[in-house]
Amino acid sequence: MTIDFSDESTNPDDPFEFPCEFPIKAMGKTVDGFAQTILEIVLKHAPDFNAASMEMRSSREGKYLSVTCTIRAVSREQLDNLYRELSSHPLVVMVL
Repeated sequence: MTIDFSDESTNPDDPFEFPCEFPIKAMGKTVDGFAQTILEIVLKHAPDFNAASMEMRSSREGKYLSVTCTIRAVSREQLDNLYRELSSHPLVVMVL
């Protein structure tokens, strides 16, 4: 018997059932344009994301900013591509 895992939604090792709501948090130094940059990247991968739902928090001393965007994820590939682009951006220190 052969199991076809080409459809990611049938992969038993993937804990997510797609579509699903998925929070993406990007953190970086507080600089002009950081939140806008994150928004542009998120919209590229999740065009239906509502920018008004974006959450931002400054660190205690205001040196860092975290931006959380909860997207409607439709596939593992979408999440992986979004994570890769965010984590490779020079303004981003960490992605969760």
